[in-house]
Amino acid sequence: MIKIERTSVMNFENAIRGARNPMNSWGRMDSHTEPDGTFVFGENDLSLAKRLCKAGTDHRKFIRQIFVSVDLTAPIYWWKEFDTYKVGTVANSTSTMHKIQAKTFEEADFSCDRMVPAAKESLMQTIGVLEKLRVEFVETKDKDLWYSLIQLLPSSYNQMRTCTMNYENIANMYFARCHHKLDEWHVFCAWAEELPYFKTLFIENDA
Repeated sequence: MIKIERTSVMNFENAIRGARNPMNSWGRMDSHTEPDGTFVFGENDLSLAKRLCKAGTDHRKFIRQIFVSVDLTAPIYWWKEFDTYKVGTVANSTSTMHKIQAKTFEEADFSCDRMVPAAKESLMQTIGVLEKLRVEFVETKDKDLWYSLIQLLPSSYNQMRTCTMNYENIANMYFARCHHKLDEWHVFCAWAEELPYFKTLFIENDA
């Protein structure tokens, strides 16, 4: 399970202006931003952007200045793979260290949509044990109980992070993970395809 919320894409206009710096071709800029904040590529700028993206990472530096902020809620097993992409990404997460005892453990806190019945039954038993430990810890503040919560917590536990990335990061993730066996990566890649001009620049680019 992965939930993607509050997507915000920023800095297109500044990025494409910077892409024109090497040739001093600012006079050919023809993009604009709509009153609602939507960036619209002009024909000249889109042609340049597509050519630079097609030419490879050494030439498409401008996409590193197109920023995306998004809230991602996903299981720990998915975050372990996401954390491969450390360069250029920033994430603030909800804290298992500080807040794991703050709410009741329940099924909705875990990604278990693909579990076979026997595994689901085992998870539900684990959730019961976690909840019992949580209640005891809240009452006693016994650190061994807290450690027990942390060490028993399954990798299917969902965590929310507010992430900031750029188009280069997302393109790297997309092409590395679009055929991955985890469903969560397919949902992430489908989200990436819907970002402004992502398909145009990286997938359907015939420049």
